[in-house]
Amino acid sequence: MNGLDQGQVALLKSLLEQRRAALASQAGADVAAGARELAVEEIETSPADKATVRLLNDLAQEAAGHNAAQLLVLKHALAKFDDGSYGECEECGNPIGFSRLQARPEARLCISCQTRAEKREPMCCPPLIAMFAPVMKDASSEAR
Repeated sequence: MNGLDQGQVALLKSLLEQRRAALASQAGADVAAGARELAVEEIETSPADKATVRLLNDLAQEAAGHNAAQLLVLKHALAKFDDGSYGECEECGNPIGFSRLQARPEARLCISCQTRAEKREPMCCPPLIAMFAPVMKDASSEAR
């Protein structure tokens, strides 16, 4: 599989599965705890306390969204094992180096293409969100 031996493939797949399981269990705990509910409840307090409560709730919601996006990235990487394209750059088709995959097993691009992508679009999150927005929309409607 793209210059990777079976031991390397098994190691990388194991890393991805462990990370997916950790995120899925965290997401499951959030759902069980009522992730739609506020992390911190607002009570009659000073305006400064209300602002702090809102900030904490916004941060909790942002973290949940980030975890959901990460879970989708991991699922995408694991699906590539099934079609035999894991370790192949999605842009140029060249193999992604094992050292890069060890550092970021979910990597979609080789280091050269990733460098070019970062120079074109210095903000990393908007392209990721745009790529998975339809999937995230479907996942949120299924959760209801």
